[in-house]
Amino acid sequence: MERAHSLLLNEEACSQLGEHQRAEFVFEWLRFLKKLLPAADRVDVKKNQKCLVEQLTGILIGSPGPPTRWLLAHCLALLYRVGDSLTSSHTVDRCNDIIRSKDDSPSYLPTRLAAIACLGALYEQLGRLLVNTFKETLANLLKAIKSAESQGRYEIMLSVEKILRGLGVSAVPCHRDIYKATRACLTDRSMAVRCAAAKCLLELQREAVFLWTSELENVATLCFRAFESSNYDVRVAISKLLGTLLATAVEPKQPTAHRQGSRRSSLEEVMDLLTGGFLRGGAGFLRASGDKLKGTSSVSKDIRIGITQSCVVFVSCLGGVWLEANFSALLVLLMELVSQTRATQTPADAVCCRRCISFILRATLGSLLGEKAQIAAAKEICLAIGKQKRAVDAAMCDGNVETRVTTTDVAASQHVLVCALLELGSLVQGLASTAASLLTDTSTALLDTVISVLLHPSVSARLAAAWCLRCVAVALPSQGAVLLDRCAERLNALKSCPEAVAGYSSAIAALLGAVQHCPLGIPHTKGNVVMGLAEDLLRSATQNSRISIQRTQAGWLLLSSLNTLGPAVVEHHLPRMLVLWRCAFPPSIRDLDMELRRGDHFTWQVTLEGRAGALCAMKSLVIHCRDLLTDDVIGRLLTPLACAVALLTKVPTLIKSYGNLIKNTSVVFRLRVYEILALLPPKTYEESFGIVLKQLVTDITGPENVVCSELTLLPPLCHSDDLALLGPALQDMDQHYIEEQLQRSSVGGGTLEYDPFTICVKCQDVPAPLPPPAALTTAAVQLFGVIFPHIIVPLRTQILEQFTESLKQLKGVRQQTVQTHVTASLCSVLKHLGSSRVGLGPEEVRKPALGLLVGALESSNPLLRCMAAEGLSRLVQVVNDPAFTVSMTLVSFDKLKTARDAVTRTGHALALGSLYRYVGGISSPQHLSACVGILFTLSQDSTSPEVQRWALHSLSMVIDHAGPLYHGHVEASFTLVLRLLLSIPPTHVEVHQSLGRCLNALVTTLGPDLQGEGQSVSALRTSCLVGCAVMQDSPDCLVEAQAISCLQQLHMFAPRHVNLASLVPSLCVNLCSSYLSLRRAVVACLRQLAQKEALEVSEHAVALVKELPRRDNTHLDVTIKEVGLEGALFSLLDRESDPRLCQDIQETLVHMMSSIATGKLAHWLKLCKDVLSASAESTAPVETNQEEEGERDDDASVFHATSESSGPFTNLRWSTRVFAVECVCRIIALCESHGHPAHFDMALAQEHRLHESTDFLVLHLAALIRMAFMAATDHSDKLRLSGLQTLLVIIRKFAAIPEPEFPGHVILEQYQANVGAALRPAFTADAPPDVTAKACQVCSAWIASGVVSDLRDLRRVHQLLASSLVKVQAGKEVPSQLYNEGTSTMETLAVLKAWAEVYIVAVQSSSRPRESPIPGPGPGRQGEQAASPLLEEDCGGAGGPGLLTLVQTDLATLSRLWLAALQDYVLLTLPQDYSAQLPATGGTFYTAETAEQARPHYCSSWAPILHATALWLNSTGFIMVDDGPANLSRPVTPTSMGQSTSLASVKSPEDISSDRLHLILGISVEFLCSPHSHDQMENISSCLQALQALLEVSWPRSKVGNDQVLSVELLSVLHRLIVTREAPGVQLAVLELVRQVVCAAQEHVKEKRHSAEVDDGAAEKETVPEFGEGRDTGGLVPGRSLVFGALELCLCVLVRKLPQLSPKLAGSPSGGQGGSSLSLSDSDCRQVAAALAILSDLPSICSPDGSVSILPTLMYLLMGVLRELVQQPCGGGAGGGEALGLVVPAALQALRAVLSSPMSRSEKSRGAWAHLLRCALNTLLDFWDSDKPNPVVDEVSLLTALTIFLLTASPEVTTAQPLQTRCIDKFKASLESKDPVVLSRSYQLLMSVFQSKTGVAVPFIQGLGSCVVGHLQGVERRRPQSSKELQAIQDGVRALEALVFAADEMHRPQLVAILLPILISFLLDENALSSAPASARTLHESALQDLMRIGPQHSSVFKALMASSPHMKARLEAAVKGNQESVNAKATQLQVPSKTSPSIQLKTNFL
Repeated sequence: MERAHSLLLNEEACSQLGEHQRAEFVFEWLRFLKKLLPAADRVDVKKNQKCLVEQLTGILIGSPGPPTRWLLAHCLALLYRVGDSLTSSHTVDRCNDIIRSKDDSPSYLPTRLAAIACLGALYEQLGRLLVNTFKETLANLLKAIKSAESQGRYEIMLSVEKILRGLGVSAVPCHRDIYKATRACLTDRSMAVRCAAAKCLLELQREAVFLWTSELENVATLCFRAFESSNYDVRVAISKLLGTLLATAVEPKQPTAHRQGSRRSSLEEVMDLLTGGFLRGGAGFLRASGDKLKGTSSVSKDIRIGITQSCVVFVSCLGGVWLEANFSALLVLLMELVSQTRATQTPADAVCCRRCISFILRATLGSLLGEKAQIAAAKEICLAIGKQKRAVDAAMCDGNVETRVTTTDVAASQHVLVCALLELGSLVQGLASTAASLLTDTSTALLDTVISVLLHPSVSARLAAAWCLRCVAVALPSQGAVLLDRCAERLNALKSCPEAVAGYSSAIAALLGAVQHCPLGIPHTKGNVVMGLAEDLLRSATQNSRISIQRTQAGWLLLSSLNTLGPAVVEHHLPRMLVLWRCAFPPSIRDLDMELRRGDHFTWQVTLEGRAGALCAMKSLVIHCRDLLTDDVIGRLLTPLACAVALLTKVPTLIKSYGNLIKNTSVVFRLRVYEILALLPPKTYEESFGIVLKQLVTDITGPENVVCSELTLLPPLCHSDDLALLGPALQDMDQHYIEEQLQRSSVGGGTLEYDPFTICVKCQDVPAPLPPPAALTTAAVQLFGVIFPHIIVPLRTQILEQFTESLKQLKGVRQQTVQTHVTASLCSVLKHLGSSRVGLGPEEVRKPALGLLVGALESSNPLLRCMAAEGLSRLVQVVNDPAFTVSMTLVSFDKLKTARDAVTRTGHALALGSLYRYVGGISSPQHLSACVGILFTLSQDSTSPEVQRWALHSLSMVIDHAGPLYHGHVEASFTLVLRLLLSIPPTHVEVHQSLGRCLNALVTTLGPDLQGEGQSVSALRTSCLVGCAVMQDSPDCLVEAQAISCLQQLHMFAPRHVNLASLVPSLCVNLCSSYLSLRRAVVACLRQLAQKEALEVSEHAVALVKELPRRDNTHLDVTIKEVGLEGALFSLLDRESDPRLCQDIQETLVHMMSSIATGKLAHWLKLCKDVLSASAESTAPVETNQEEEGERDDDASVFHATSESSGPFTNLRWSTRVFAVECVCRIIALCESHGHPAHFDMALAQEHRLHESTDFLVLHLAALIRMAFMAATDHSDKLRLSGLQTLLVIIRKFAAIPEPEFPGHVILEQYQANVGAALRPAFTADAPPDVTAKACQVCSAWIASGVVSDLRDLRRVHQLLASSLVKVQAGKEVPSQLYNEGTSTMETLAVLKAWAEVYIVAVQSSSRPRESPIPGPGPGRQGEQAASPLLEEDCGGAGGPGLLTLVQTDLATLSRLWLAALQDYVLLTLPQDYSAQLPATGGTFYTAETAEQARPHYCSSWAPILHATALWLNSTGFIMVDDGPANLSRPVTPTSMGQSTSLASVKSPEDISSDRLHLILGISVEFLCSPHSHDQMENISSCLQALQALLEVSWPRSKVGNDQVLSVELLSVLHRLIVTREAPGVQLAVLELVRQVVCAAQEHVKEKRHSAEVDDGAAEKETVPEFGEGRDTGGLVPGRSLVFGALELCLCVLVRKLPQLSPKLAGSPSGGQGGSSLSLSDSDCRQVAAALAILSDLPSICSPDGSVSILPTLMYLLMGVLRELVQQPCGGGAGGGEALGLVVPAALQALRAVLSSPMSRSEKSRGAWAHLLRCALNTLLDFWDSDKPNPVVDEVSLLTALTIFLLTASPEVTTAQPLQTRCIDKFKASLESKDPVVLSRSYQLLMSVFQSKTGVAVPFIQGLGSCVVGHLQGVERRRPQSSKELQAIQDGVRALEALVFAADEMHRPQLVAILLPILISFLLDENALSSAPASARTLHESALQDLMRIGPQHSSVFKALMASSPHMKARLEAAVKGNQESVNAKATQLQVPSKTSPSIQLKTNFL
């Protein structure tokens, strides 16, 4: 294929190829040429033009296929446009000659078609250059059309369209001729020709004014005729033509005053045209009177549906602004249409007509209008409803018989009302909470108007009104309970009016159905009201025969709807319901027989209605309350059910007795029986199988059943893939709402009145139940499938044979109907068997089943064939025998070899593909080859496109099922697919669709292999790309959609080989396609591309728009130009209603944002802001009528969020704006996770901005706040929630960022007024609870963030929380409850949680200054101490104590509420076993009935409340404060909180404190043990901090210390937490808690020891019992020992951080090599330090024997940690030396603590301790040995440890030999060190050793004194060069001094005599002093000071020395003299300036 990529065709390469390969080669060359010509050099093109034209002409006359001819035509025209256009006329002539040719042979046809295509392309590209020849060309084409076949007509129409496009105005002379020719094509028998003609006329109407003026009526009639027997594509094309023409007629695009006396048409005239067509069809308007004479003639549905779509196009073309202005007129005209009796002659017609009008309203109002305009439209509709209802009421009440309303008038009004009410409901539901203003508008009185229709005499109008009320309740949940009360009250008042009973009961049912869509629910008590009403209606039904039926129906309808509220509500009413069900049926079968002898047709009608209703209520219970169906309940339901089943057999006799009057009711009754049985387990009603099956077989095959509802019955039983064979699926159409009317033409569409019980089902759109007979068939088939698997084999055989027999006896349509039902039943059985993995039975069952399926497979009904193929695949699955499968395929093989008719061949071809669907695919290569061979042959049968289509579809399934086994056939398959793609006519669209599926399957099969580089793979890849290119150029949208999904697959497997530069533009062009399936494919592909290559996609999209000068600039192109592809996607998201498409658009935007948001931050934020600002009116203004005038200054001046509709978006829906706000949150999260630190640092961002053009989030903070504010103050509740969430995110992320320009302030501080203003609306009385709850969260975050430093400013937000607290205290006394009680729990807990969070922050910030004096481990502590008082003073006290004072006022109340909430939480978390013990009324904040709804709210709130409660108890120190009601200004909450008054009298304060302690301990431990706490780190922290706060107080500490079991359990929970939670914060908190528990135990042991000593007296101390663990034996019991638990936990921490401690891990890779550099983080080091501290405390809680047990472990761990630490370089560098600086002191501290333990001195344990400590000392000394592989790096730490041993351990440990000698050696060695730091530290340690006990010090003095002296004597020769060396010498002097003073008095003079000369040797003479380095000078000065200090103390020695050494004396005197002079000089210097000392003293001397 690479050889095809040249300017000229490589004829040599081409000639070597076979015919089919040549076609592919030529196509590839043309593709290349199409890309090359626009970019090529014109000179080069002109040079090769002649040759190129010849080559292209050669292809032209070589019979090219359709894709090739279109590409050829394009290239030829492009060549003339780029090169020399003079010779183009020759080509035109050549083409004309070919068209004129008389050769009619099939082989010449492709050449003629290619010539036609070339003419079109030439005129399109060259336009007026060819104006001279166009008349001749057109005449030629229009002449040819008369004799052309369908392909020719199609191609000519396309060509004429292009000629018109190219010539524009110049073509006017031929417009009439073209019009005449096109008229004929518009009603052509070929659908493709009709579509092409419609496109041609659409192009013609641009310039041909007569089309939409004088000829408008004729064109309209023509379009109506074209709609007749049309397919979906034709309807779309012609409706686009007609709609555009009508729109142009009403509002012409160009000025037409001077044209042919044209005039504008009015809306009325245009609508008259459409109405005429709707009522009379395609017959002329003036000639329609003939119909009236002949009697009415019904218009075909496809015409009506076509006209409906045209009307939508008409309004869409005129646009939203026009619609807004003209809506009232349009509404009147539409309502007139639906009220015409001709439109609604039969019920099916009426349903269809109503659907059409509803669709027009929905498709225009729903997508063209913004929210404000929709509200205006809703008002218009409301007024229309009121007008219509008043007219009916007036007529009904009129006493004059002549003017009295007729039934036809009522019927007409009902249709008007249904359309208006359903649209009103849809509008309100779409507007959601933004529709609130509609209800408050008194001029329309929406609710009154709608409720008035509930009394309309027509059932459909009443149900529509009920549905409308349901929509109101879904949109505005606050209205649900209000409307329910209102309807219940009216129902009670008007119980004797049949319309009122029916109307209000359906309204109540609808409102209860709405609750399923409202998370906030309705009050629980409403269920009681409804139950009462239902009981009342059912009991009183028999009192008045006039309204018996209505009351019965109403009662059961209410019960059905009540069941939709779910188990929580229904369980309270179930016993009463069971009684009602029992009463509805006779007690036994005998009573049933007695019933039959009584009654008349009316009583039976009422009875059957009542029983059908009862069964429906049962069905509702089974669907919605599965949890309540215990065996007992099912048993009690079965008695009535058995009677219902028995009654089935009696129904025929009833119909005989009472005629058809009860026939309809009996159908509904049978339907209800089948529905409920299908839902129950078949085992429960086994004894009724016989009756039920008999009735089912009758219903499936009986003569009664004449209606065939195949389009509702069969598709669910077919495989979704196979349904593609039957044309576009309904769910893939925008117009599915009306298109499905066509598919159900025999039954008629569904509507609410067919089954009023569906009004309470869960769905967004109005339900459309089918007529009862059709629904009965579906239910029978379904139930048959459920029961059949449970019956015995002989009965199975008998039934299937009966089916076969009954089919043989029938003929014609009746046979087809029964065959459909029988096959559907069998498929239903097989589906159930397959899903339950049960077999069908032996051969005798299989045989009739197989016969039925094969019969259906050869049926003329394609849908039945699809179902039969699916049935066969299920049969194969159920039989599960390979031999049977093979025999099935052989049957199909044989049939396909012999059969010649298309039907048999299509059926068996499909069977071949689907047989292996459920058995794991094809596994036999031979079988695969046979299948492929047959399907290849069938797919090339060009005589029958249908066979090709089915065979190719089957082939695509075979490819899927064969998987890798298919690889051998891939090449041949690609060749076949390409050959067919290049040759099959474009009119056979369905074949192209099947080819697309094959190509997709092939790509999937190859998968990642497509990335390969081999020649064969490359060839396959090229074939794939060529195939996609052919399909992309297809005129059919479904084929184009498949091409896109194919390229998407290819991009997934081989992304490098898909050219985005060509793919993305083709996607963008189709974003606004009128085909839903194409838009879906486009967006799905964009979603995938955006995951990896978002930036490229975005750039290609913008590039496309720039280079695309389109005449019809669609809105989308404008949008991409202004705001890029992402902006266009936002626009699309706003317009689309398909959920899947919207989901994909959102995901695409999210992916694009993730990839490029941080790079294009400003662009994305502006985009979100534009979307958010694009509402039709300004968002809710901030309230300015503040109570306090002072507040107005700030908050009222906050920006009112005005609409900035100057942006690119207008009138966006609230859902789109909610998504934009969510995008803002995502952008913030992205900047945090992937972004630069400067995103959250203003100073850094400003600095970077100076040097580089980058953008940072913090610079857009004002925009973020603005967006959050706009959203939070909107009319839409969902948007308010999103806005508050965004505000919360902003506060959390930006609260701590300082403001660089104002030090000491943060950047959020300037927005405090905005935050307050955004929050205030959420606390108004009418704000929904979820909004208030979210606002509480924001309040607490804002107060806790510390942004606001001034208490006065803070009070505003604080007041909002305080007002909520008042509301909480009012508690359950709130009278008018609008929502479920669970919502008040949510709101209450949100308030308490918010207060808890504020209190926690207040306590923490106020305790910081208090804590600061505690010395910290690091050096930076002093700075913190100094800063904190300053800060506190600075911020006016709001930080710590200030905030605390705010909370303090309410703390007494809050603490009780918190305790009450915690008690509730504990009750709700108890296991089910304790449910009987729970309080019957519920808890403080929840009711028993709503416990389930309340539980999640408690789960999300308890942790902060727990923490706050613990802090409060900490602050009170568990001392009971009597803060009773006397002190409270507000009412106390219900008494069960905290301590109730009744309990207080019984319980002592001690008991209450104990209860509180156990409450907090219990909640914490239970949660920390819970395995589900993994995703709740915040809650874990809260628990740990709460426990810490408790254990800081002495009383709880003593409780825990006393209770060993509790302590041990707590430790085991903490141990588990350490192991399972990696978060450093959690681990540190756990260790702190362990330390507190150990401290509690320490205190307990100390107290016991102390009291024992006091009690027993000093004299008897020997007999004091051993306190502490270990007692006398020293044994510690795991699981019961606190010490053992603490040891385990510490060991766990240490080994995880330092694996080398464990002998097992030391050698393992995870343990690392012993001395490899440790990489401990700061938190790791803290954890190790904390664990060591805990270890060192353990001996103190053991008995002496116990301490001996644990000492080896302690010392092993301490020594091990030391060993690891001293092998690390301390102080920076690798391994985080700075962090290690924390651990070393901690380890040494722990060592000191252990060594100084009292246990080491206790008589019982002293010896053992001494022995063990000597061993430890020996280990420590061993660390130095240089033969170890890892030498010591940190010698200083080891020396320190050694010194700690020497100073702290008892002398018997350290004086033992050879340890003492080794210790001295270590010091000796350290004194030899060249490192001044080591030397310095050695001297310091020696000094402390010299000063210690004599026994320890003497050997060291003796061993090391001479070394010290020697070192110091050598200083004179080598003066100190650095400060470190100086320090070492000074420390040496101190050590020597200590040695001197440690000596006896008698020896001391000799030692002083050694010290003084050393000091004198440090002195310098005058000359040397001036030039000496600073360190030497300092040494000189310090030596001089020492001499002056020591000399006088030992004057005799000093004098003697001076006398004996004149040199020394002279040196000393010179030094003293020099020192004196410098002191005098300094004094004079200071005195001179002191006279005029400056007012500001400098702190630093700069000299």
